[in-house]
Amino acid sequence: MLQAHSSDTEEDVAFRNVWAVPLPPRPSKAADAGGFVDLFDGRTLAGWRQLGGGAVYTVEDDAIVGRTRPREPNSFLCTDADYGDFVLELEFMVDDKLNSGVQIRSQGRPEGGRTRVFGYQVEIDPSPRAWSAGIYDEGRRGWLKNLAENTPGRVAFRPRAWNRLRVEARGPRMRTFLNGIPAADLEDDMTPAGFIGLQVHGVGNRVDPLAVRWRRIRLRPLGSENRSE
Repeated sequence: MLQAHSSDTEEDVAFRNVWAVPLPPRPSKAADAGGFVDLFDGRTLAGWRQLGGGAVYTVEDDAIVGRTRPREPNSFLCTDADYGDFVLELEFMVDDKLNSGVQIRSQGRPEGGRTRVFGYQVEIDPSPRAWSAGIYDEGRRGWLKNLAENTPGRVAFRPRAWNRLRVEARGPRMRTFLNGIPAADLEDDMTPAGFIGLQVHGVGNRVDPLAVRWRRIRLRPLGSENRSE
């Protein structure tokens, strides 16, 4: 904007050699060089909402921490946005006695005064069975692809340490990788899109809390089935 201040005398004001230089776009939730967008900012739970049970979710040391509460059903911290085809990467660490999981393409339905989450769950299983990164259908059909016949996938899990999880969802095909090792490979078309969710499994009457942690949560959309509610 070019301005000439008013005065008591009339004078001509002239401008010349005026040009505009475009500014770079204001930074936002931008994708990195690989097209990934952070789903967790490392400081707050902005962009997430809790469904199901009343487990406690906090942010500590750049990670989302989920802690159990007695007599609560499965709890889920879910993205506000829905995603269809994508690559999801994150790191997790879980207490030895706690089962957990990462929901993908999931949805919710009213049930008993709460929202019951259902959909594909990428398992977090620190038990001796070691089916972490297997695919379970939460709230519907149960196990779809476990790791019973995948020894390299089972031994890839690192107890009491950070583990890297990668999920690739393209059309009906879903593949998971644990610490770089192929874990599950499934084709199923029951739910083409839905939210991402972080599960804290119910622990019955257990009073002393157990915890699961997630960090560096990022996603690269692959198609048009990605939308915000």
